[in-house]
Amino acid sequence: YTILSKVHSDRNVYPSAGVLFVHVLEREYFKGEFPPYPKTGEISNDPITFNTNLMGYPDRPGWLRYIQRTPYSDGVLYGSPTVENVGKPTIIEITAYNRRTFETARHNLIINIMSAEDFPLPYQAEFFIRNMNVEEMLASEVLGDFLGAVKNVWQPERLNAINITSALDRGGRVPLPINDMKEGVYVMVGADVPFSSCLREVENPQNQLRCSQEMEPVITCDKKFRTQFQIDWCKISLVDNTKQVSTFQEVIRGEGILPDGGEYKPPSETLKSRDYYSDFLITLAVPSAIALVLFLILAYIMCCRREGVEKRNMQTPDIQLVHHSAIQKSTKELRDMSKNREIAWPLSTLPVFHPVTGEIVPPLHTDTYDNTSMPLMQTQQNLPHHTQIPQQQSAGQYW
Repeated sequence: YTILSKVHSDRNVYPSAGVLFVHVLEREYFKGEFPPYPKTGEISNDPITFNTNLMGYPDRPGWLRYIQRTPYSDGVLYGSPTVENVGKPTIIEITAYNRRTFETARHNLIINIMSAEDFPLPYQAEFFIRNMNVEEMLASEVLGDFLGAVKNVWQPERLNAINITSALDRGGRVPLPINDMKEGVYVMVGADVPFSSCLREVENPQNQLRCSQEMEPVITCDKKFRTQFQIDWCKISLVDNTKQVSTFQEVIRGEGILPDGGEYKPPSETLKSRDYYSDFLITLAVPSAIALVLFLILAYIMCCRREGVEKRNMQTPDIQLVHHSAIQKSTKELRDMSKNREIAWPLSTLPVFHPVTGEIVPPLHTDTYDNTSMPLMQTQQNLPHHTQIPQQQSAGQYW
C-alpha cells in the first residue's frame, strides 16, 4: 500500500494556568483529508486513531493526557497547565491514522498558556465520582452539570474545574464488563470562598467512623448530586491553601562549573606481572589443610575411640544382660515356630466337588507348595479327575 500524509494548518488555543483544558480531536474534522472508497450505497465510516506528542519528543508534556476509547470515537486531550509553562508556546503534533486505507493526516496544535488573574484559587475540593468514565466527564454538558451542582452546594463567587483524573491513573482497577460498571473519575474544583457546612460534614467524627467501617457517611447535600452523580464522600479531599505553611527553601545555585580535578591520566599501557602464588595459598591451600586436620580428628574419634561390645557388657548389670538374652531367645523361637505352623488355605484351594460323581477332589498342590504365586481361581479343565459330561448323540441314545 502507498501511505500518504497530509498536513493541516496550525490551530492555536489559549488555556489558562491552573484551569482544566479540554481539546476534542473530532473524527469528522479529519475525514475530509481521507478520500472515501465506500461501495455503492454505503456510507464511509472509517476507523480513525490519533497519535499525539510534543514536537521533537516522543510523548506529551507531563500535564497533558490523551484518551480515545475506540477508533470510532473522538479523541480528547485534557489536563491542567502549570505556571511554569506560562508564556511558552507548547506545540503538539497530532497525527490521524485511517485504519482502512492506511493514510495519515497531521496538523499542529499550538497551546499558548495564559496566566490566570486569581490563580491559584485558595479553596480546592476533589470529588470522586463512581458512575462516570473520564471521557464522559470531559463532555462540556456533563461537566457543566457537575459544576452547577457544586456551585449550588458551595455558593462561591467563582468556581473553576482545575483537573480531571481517571481512577485508573490513581491505582484503580479496570471494572468488570457487567452492569455497565464505570472506572470512576476524580474531579478537582477550586473556589474563592471557604468550604460550605455541607462539605465540612465529611470531617465529622461520626462520618469518619462510618468511612472506616466502609459505610456511607450521612451528607445532607448528597441528594443534590445523587440524581446524576454518585459521589464517594469518603474519598473527598478538601484543601485550604490559605492555611498551608510554606515549606519552600531557597535553593542556592552555584556557577554550574565543576571544580578542577586536574588533567586526566590514563593507566599505563605496560602492566607489571603479578604473582598469584600467595593468593592461591590463602584461598585454597589453607582451607584444604584445615579440612584435612578436622577429617583426621573425626576419623580418630570414630575408629580408635570405640568402646566395643565387651566393654559395654562389662559396664552393664548382669540382670539386664539376662533379660536381654531371654528376649532374644524368645524372639528367635517364635520366628522358628511361625515358619512351621499351618496356615489357612485360600478359598481357591479348598476341595472341589466333582461335577458328576460328587467326589471331593483334593488340592492340586502339596503341603510344601508355595501358595504365594497360586491363582485365585481354578478352572474345571485343570482338575485331575475331570470327567466329560455325556452329550446327546442321537435321539434317545447316550454314552
